Amino acid sequence: MELLFSPEAWISLVTLVALEAVLGIDNLVFIAILVDRVPEQQRTLTRRLGIAMALGTRLALLFALAWIAGLTAPLFTAMGEEISWRDIILIGGGMFLLAKATREIHHNIEEAGDASPTAKPLANILSVVVQIALIDLIFSLDSVITAVGMVNDLTIMTLAIIIAVALMLLASGPLSAFVSRHPTVKMLAMSFLLLVGMALVADGLGMYIPKGYLYFAMGFSVLVESLNLWMSARHKRARDVTQG
Repeated sequence: MELLFSPEAWISLVTLVALEAVLGIDNLVFIAILVDRVPEQQRTLTRRLGIAMALGTRLALLFALAWIAGLTAPLFTAMGEEISWRDIILIGGGMFLLAKATREIHHNIEEAGDASPTAKPLANILSVVVQIALIDLIFSLDSVITAVGMVNDLTIMTLAIIIAVALMLLASGPLSAFVSRHPTVKMLAMSFLLLVGMALVADGLGMYIPKGYLYFAMGFSVLVESLNLWMSARHKRARDVTQG
């Protein structure tokens, strides 16, 4: 009850929710790309299962703080860098993202260049949820380590994660639909995954890239693409008026 009347607790909660929501952007983009591969009538269920797993993973990691601390302990040294389980997980997750994004870009380019296009191969829910679970572990690890580093109160950290995941659930539907409708946005989203994958590998190898740089690059790209979409819509309306 003391938390309800503590300004410091509320400030910590709001700040942590904002950071958790920003850290969840990568996860939402990944889910949007994967969900587009399942049959349309199953996309909502798949998206909700993936986000529910994100919540479960983050809360499980949060209540295993001693285990998280153990992940940062050095295991061995390679090329002058100490490698821990956290680094191995980050490198593995980054390689997975790089491979997944490259494969998706290849599929989209092949489909666009096919003179006699066929229906794109659809994935089943299980394979998509398993892939979401694998990358959720990476993003959840980053998210929980950030929460533990900022706040010492377990209740605040738990509430922040629950609220941030609820915001992800609200944003995931419109984001997935928007990415699915616009091929150029989908290609941009897959480029984001390449960028994030590279950053994860670099972090695992001891070359940390500040997230602010990544989000600035993403934000600038989104701004440019938004202008392109706006101009395309204006040209389409102008053609419709001329033809009408």
